[in-house]
Amino acid sequence: MSTTTAQSASDKTEGSAPAKPAFVKGLAGVVAVQTAISSVDGPTSTLLYRGVSIHELAERALYEEVAYMLLYGRLPNAAELADFNFRLVANRWLPAPMYDLLRQLPRDTVPMEVLRSSVSALAFFDPEIEDVSPEATQRKAIRLIAQLPIICAAYHRIRNGLEPIVANPRLSHAANALYMLSGTEPDKDFVAALNAYYVLLADHGMNASTFTARVVASTQADLHSAVTSALAALKGSLHGGANEATMLALIEIGEVDNVDTWVDEAFASHRKIMGFGHRIYKNMDPRARHLNYWAEKLGRKVNQPKYYEMSLKMALSILRHRELYPNVDFYSASMLYNLGIPIDLFTPMFACSRVAGWSAHVVEQYADNALIRPQSEYVGPRDMHYNPIAER
Repeated sequence: MSTTTAQSASDKTEGSAPAKPAFVKGLAGVVAVQTAISSVDGPTSTLLYRGVSIHELAERALYEEVAYMLLYGRLPNAAELADFNFRLVANRWLPAPMYDLLRQLPRDTVPMEVLRSSVSALAFFDPEIEDVSPEATQRKAIRLIAQLPIICAAYHRIRNGLEPIVANPRLSHAANALYMLSGTEPDKDFVAALNAYYVLLADHGMNASTFTARVVASTQADLHSAVTSALAALKGSLHGGANEATMLALIEIGEVDNVDTWVDEAFASHRKIMGFGHRIYKNMDPRARHLNYWAEKLGRKVNQPKYYEMSLKMALSILRHRELYPNVDFYSASMLYNLGIPIDLFTPMFACSRVAGWSAHVVEQYADNALIRPQSEYVGPRDMHYNPIAER
C-alpha cells in the first residue's frame, strides 16, 4: 500500500517544475553553515566552544587560551600558549598613521564607527592582507586580537585630550585592555571580570555579525574586510548595542524603588526592554549566570551595588508581565560600568572579544568554501511599462 502511494506521488511530480524554495523571514531555522567552532542549543541553554562547556571556560580559562582554541581547534599546551602570548604582545601596537587618523576624527564620533573604520584602515599596513591561506589568516587574526583593544583605548584617551598609553607587555590581554584606558594597573578582580566577559563573548554560533563575516569571506575577501563587515553588523542595537541600551535604562530608572513603575510603563507603552529574551535561548542565557556573579561582586567592590540590585528587581518585575529572562547583555551592562568602562565603549569591548570567533569562522569558511548566495522571492508588480518622461 505504501509503495503504491509513493509511486503515485512520484508519477505526479515527474516532469513538473521544481518546487520553489520556501521563504523564511530572517532565515529563522535555516541551516546555512556547518561549523566545528561553537554549538548553541536553545532548549537546553547550552553553549560549547570546540566541545568544551562555556561554564568550564568562564570559570577556569584565560581569554588567550580560548582565542587559541577557536583559531586552532584545541586548547594550547604550555609552550603553545606561551608562544601565542608572545605573538599577541608583539602585536600590541598601531602604525603611526593610525594615531593620526584617530586624532583627526571628530571627538563625538561613535566608538563603534571608529573601530569599524580603523580595522578597515589597518588593512593598508598588513603585509599579508591579500593572502587568504589558513596560516596567514591566523597570523592576521592574532594581530587584530592584539590591536582592537588598543584602538578602543587610544581613541577614548584622544577624545578626552589625553595621550594614548603604550601597551604593557607584562600584562594579560584583559589586564592590558583596562590599563591602556586608565593608565594604572587594574585590580585583580577587575581583570578576572573582564577576562570572563571576553571568554563568554568570544563566539556564539551563527549570530548576525558572524554570518556577515562568513558571507564576506565566502567571496574570498580578506580577513580585515570580513571583520569590518562584522563590526558594521555588531553596531546595530538588536545585536551588540543591547548592552549600552541596558545600562542607559538602568540610569534612567535611577533607584531600586522605581523599577516596578518603569517596567509597568514600558510594557504599557510597548517599549522594547533591552537585555531580555534571546533569539535562541528561551530560558536563561547560560552566559548570564557568570555575568550575574561578576556584576554583584564588582558592585560591592566599588561600593555601588544599586545597579545590580536594580537588575535583580528588574528581572523579577519583567516576569510579572512575560516569561523573559536576562541575556548576555543584561548583567554585563552594570559589570562593565563598574569596571569604569564608558557606556559607548561597551559594544567595542564586545568586539574585542568576538574578533577571535569571527576570525575562526573566516578560517573555517575558507577551508570548505562555497559562495553564500541565497535566493529572494520577488513580490513586486510585473506588468509595468516604460513611459516617456513627458508622460509621467
